[in-house]
Amino acid sequence: MLKERIDVENIDGQLFEIKLVEPDDSKFASFTHYLNNHKNGVSKYYKKDALIHVKDILEKEYPNIKITNKVAEEALQYLIFDTDKSIPFPSPEKPEFKFIDLFAGIGGFRLAFQNLGGKCVFTSEWDKYSKKTYRANFGEVPFGDITKEETKAFIPDGFEILCAGFPCQAFSIAGRRGGFEDTRGTLFFDVAEIIRKKQPKAIFLENVKGLRNHDKGKTLATILNVLREDLNYYVPEPQILNAKEFGVPQNRERIFIVGFRKDLGIDSFQYPEPTNNQVILEEILEENEVSVKYYLSTQYLETLRKHRARHESKGNGFGYEIIHHDKIANAVVCGGMGRERNLVHDDRLTNFKPVTNISSEVNREGIRKMTPREWARLQGFPDNFKIVVSDAQAYKQFGNSVAVPAIQATAKEIINRINNTH
Repeated sequence: MLKERIDVENIDGQLFEIKLVEPDDSKFASFTHYLNNHKNGVSKYYKKDALIHVKDILEKEYPNIKITNKVAEEALQYLIFDTDKSIPFPSPEKPEFKFIDLFAGIGGFRLAFQNLGGKCVFTSEWDKYSKKTYRANFGEVPFGDITKEETKAFIPDGFEILCAGFPCQAFSIAGRRGGFEDTRGTLFFDVAEIIRKKQPKAIFLENVKGLRNHDKGKTLATILNVLREDLNYYVPEPQILNAKEFGVPQNRERIFIVGFRKDLGIDSFQYPEPTNNQVILEEILEENEVSVKYYLSTQYLETLRKHRARHESKGNGFGYEIIHHDKIANAVVCGGMGRERNLVHDDRLTNFKPVTNISSEVNREGIRKMTPREWARLQGFPDNFKIVVSDAQAYKQFGNSVAVPAIQATAKEIINRINNTH
């Protein structure tokens, strides 16, 4: 994480104060990637744009001074040692392996792999609010659209593991074998293209459970065919893992796809066994009284009840749900009935005066939405993970994220498998 202003003393006979700006472009991403990779040789991929970024800042701050490349170079080296070390999740000092984080969201994959000793050397995420959260927690700004060649050009060589929670899209495979070319126009194509060019030892892909049956199974079949036949990776059958079996009280099923470069000689892989750590909702609820803004209004609660009654009369199970404290939550999702499917009883509210514009009074039944921090805990994010965006964005970010404990358990098996090859 960078400070707002940095005093750079006596560079080339001048005293500078650098006011750091945050443009949403590759130069700023390169700048933060350079600062975080100056010890491992990867910085060479980012230095050119990092220097341009620093020079641009100095030229805007000091229009009457000639900013030479030497000044920019010295300022950049100074900045390496003056970054704010207070970020919650810095990279390990002595990393054991390197990985990249595609479609990074708010860094669930990164958190899991860093916990196991990994160093993230490239990350991409297009959403500006997710970038803000990512930077606050990891001190690094993700690059943007990974479909652009100029973004792919920043990806370094020599990393061991590629991680990607790519979106699910239909492929055009009618009348064809379902290979690499048939994935063009989809985000998986960009992932596959990076794998083909960079040849990481292992890949770890995550997607929604529905990928298994998407387009009558053709989508998953094409993905596996590309990985196994076109890219020459050993890919065991994908497995659906549930977050509730890895220490968080959330019923969240996701499909995991793991692969290993065939020249490593790996021909078997065991997905992690569920832990015996059964956690219930009560263990992740807020310890203190929460704001009245999370409590439903009487009018909205009545609307939800009518909505549920209409669906029940048709034999459907849709509608709001109040989760008992000794149960587990439904999957947190960013849209639809995501929050309403995970309501809780909480009778600790003492101030019923609304802090938001609602058309009726606050309900006196103690029914509220879960807070963003509770959603973070449902996904396995530690409490020192910073939430720096609005509640609406936070719900979206955690709803879109991976369940960190399930990712980490699988990542551990991947790393062990790589380390056991000779």
